Amino acid sequence: MTAAENVVNFSIFDQFRDLDQNGSVQAEYVWIGGSGMDLRCKTRTFRDGEWKSLATLPVWNYDGSSTDQALGHDSEVLLIPVRIYKDPFRRGDNILVMCKTIRPDGTELATNHRGAAEKIFEQVKDHHPWFGIEQEYTMFNKAGRPLGWPTNPMQYPRPQGPYYCSVGAENNFGRPVVEAHYRACLYAGVKIAGCNAEVMPGQWEFQVGPCEGISVGDDLWMARYLLQRVGEFFGITIDFSPKPIQEGDWNGAGCHTNYSTEAMRNPGGYKHIIEAIEKLGKKHAEHIAVYGKGNEKRLTGRHETARIDQFSYGVANRGASIRIPRDSEKNQCGYFEDRRPASNIDPYVVSSKIAATTLL
Repeated sequence: MTAAENVVNFSIFDQFRDLDQNGSVQAEYVWIGGSGMDLRCKTRTFRDGEWKSLATLPVWNYDGSSTDQALGHDSEVLLIPVRIYKDPFRRGDNILVMCKTIRPDGTELATNHRGAAEKIFEQVKDHHPWFGIEQEYTMFNKAGRPLGWPTNPMQYPRPQGPYYCSVGAENNFGRPVVEAHYRACLYAGVKIAGCNAEVMPGQWEFQVGPCEGISVGDDLWMARYLLQRVGEFFGITIDFSPKPIQEGDWNGAGCHTNYSTEAMRNPGGYKHIIEAIEKLGKKHAEHIAVYGKGNEKRLTGRHETARIDQFSYGVANRGASIRIPRDSEKNQCGYFEDRRPASNIDPYVVSSKIAATTLL
């Protein structure tokens, strides 16, 4: 079945969505698959209120050999519930359950970075680290082209310029998907902060935060899941590649990560901002190594990026590795933006790495 054939027929679907569930609740367990970017999910039924808290939600399992996370002769992987969200698709009392993954012997999978992040955030909890992540992505249509692009692969749209924060059918492509996703996040309880059309046609961004500690990873992963689920309704696929169109004068896609600690947010916190940035500079290579696969195609020094092999920072400078907002400079406190992370990062890895480098 192609993406076009997979578009939901709402008139048929709605006949079943509102049927009485006779006291039962559907819980959709969601987890990260073997590539580290693919999200997986499956459903089970609960009764008698056992779905109402993490303490009563049971550990479940799945076939890890089918997600490239285990071998067939020892395929069982455990799903450990870590966050509960409301289900915007089934509605009612139905829920989405974000899970981390471990083997039955207790060892963590290579794609499960939440456990390591939990340990770091526990060590720095007194600093109250806040994060706001800007997730850029590209929508592709049934022809395998970004929305708004000519179907002929030898043709290109008009040059970049009119598409950023755009209005009008000639400039803006995919707004219904974006609006549906935004409402789904609000309903679910994801701390979505905003959205906007991006510089390349067919490219958008949503922001999650501010979230403290581990919760930014949970919310961003769930927001990604919701976006892909919404895309199913429209026959649209979501691409998180840092450079989805590599030829031509087109922006890449990032996951800019805004960060502050309590000391940075308090009066006089600007000195703590500078100290943290300089610590990041000393470990630039370490951070780049975990800031997204294929990021070298994006961090070229062009298209509002710094070069991948150089570290820099500046006030209001979108061509630097780290941007300090004007308000942070003016108020002598606030936050800064790490512009190096690519759109395909694991937010558990990046957020905990920033916290560890600046606080431990």
